[in-house]
Amino acid sequence: MADLTRSEAWELLTKYNKEPFHLRHALTVEGIMKYFAKELGYADEADFWAQVGLLHDLDFEVYPAEHCLKSQEIMREHGLDERLIRATASHGYGLAQNDIEPQHQMEKVLFAIDELSGLIGAAAIMRPSKSVMDLELKSVKKKYKDKKFAAGCSRDVIEKGAANLGWTVDELIEKTILAMREDEAAINEACASFDA
Repeated sequence: MADLTRSEAWELLTKYNKEPFHLRHALTVEGIMKYFAKELGYADEADFWAQVGLLHDLDFEVYPAEHCLKSQEIMREHGLDERLIRATASHGYGLAQNDIEPQHQMEKVLFAIDELSGLIGAAAIMRPSKSVMDLELKSVKKKYKDKKFAAGCSRDVIEKGAANLGWTVDELIEKTILAMREDEAAINEACASFDA
């Protein structure tokens, strides 16, 4: 089972994740990763980038204390591609015993956007529209500067992620907003069943 279909990846994810919040986050990061693959010249690998995004937090709900470690075990038990295992684990670089540093462009993008997508999502739901479609950089920057807002989203990780990509934080935020706009309607539709 080295290569997973999208439905097999979803089945694996939902075996370990039941919370609507975590499922929405997985779908959001999946969409962002696919968008960046196309934007950065990896269109032929867009589905793989998306799968990395979908499965990046595979172990977080059930094994939060072993995040990015347990997922490696689970994926190996399923005979998954080492590239997928490494890429998903690399977004937790610096956590606990995780020394898998993001190196490939795909890994750097995942590291940079994981926390940021949560902050942008939180900023969007504060708006009357509850949408990223009318969310602008300046609104996110204002929230970003308020350390109490979405306090669980590490600004330090976001800044390191932007630096790893050679981008400013503003560029990273702007690009991620555009990526999130791309799939918002589809994600809302997919989430309707488990948000109910």
